[in-house]
Amino acid sequence: MFNLFFKKKHLLKELIPKNYIDIHNHVLPGLDDGAKNLISSVDLVLEMKEIGFAKIIATPHTYPGLYENTNTSIENSFKKLKQKINKKIDISFASEYMIDKSLIKKAEEKSLLTIKNNYVLLEMSFISPPNNLYDILFEIQVNGYVPIIAHPERYRFFFNRFNEYEKLKDIGCKFQINMLSLIGYYGKDIINISNKLIGADFVDYIGSDIHNMRHINLIKATGKSGSFVGVKKIDKLQGIFENNNDFI
Repeated sequence: MFNLFFKKKHLLKELIPKNYIDIHNHVLPGLDDGAKNLISSVDLVLEMKEIGFAKIIATPHTYPGLYENTNTSIENSFKKLKQKINKKIDISFASEYMIDKSLIKKAEEKSLLTIKNNYVLLEMSFISPPNNLYDILFEIQVNGYVPIIAHPERYRFFFNRFNEYEKLKDIGCKFQINMLSLIGYYGKDIINISNKLIGADFVDYIGSDIHNMRHINLIKATGKSGSFVGVKKIDKLQGIFENNNDFI
């Protein structure tokens, strides 16, 4: 535990434990809206190490019609990065899958790239939930996978339907929130729903969702921009950060 309870200002970088394992980021080169090339990718990874990340599990988007990544394309990109950084930091790969019907076949074929064992990172559109959301999640689960819902605090279509969060938890989904959500990067309403999810004990993991150097700089910030301007559950946050050790 960190001795921060009596400070007026809690800085994000102070809450990140030295053994932190990041389960959500976009540092693999040339695959999505994250690192555009190998040079940018190496820069991001080395900065993450400097912050104190102990392990990085890279999760490029797999999004039909936008980011048509395959297991092979992801692995090839990972190998290029791995070769370049050598043994500077522990790194592996998975994917962040857009929830749609195409996942059912991949689940049946047992071809989903997982964070570890059977844990798979899933996302939704920020505009609306997918059709047949619960049917798709059911098919993924009956094929042996545990869904981790990426950044549920960013799905504004659920804000006035909190029971949907409860339903997702009831069927066995894990929740991973973004650390930048906690400092107001996505807006005050995101802080508010983050507080509510954390207070309800719905949040299982925290990911960086790093895409670029701007995200790195915000995480490293020492002034107001790096402060938890609205998050109240600091003690719970510390425990959630430690939960990422599930993926050692």
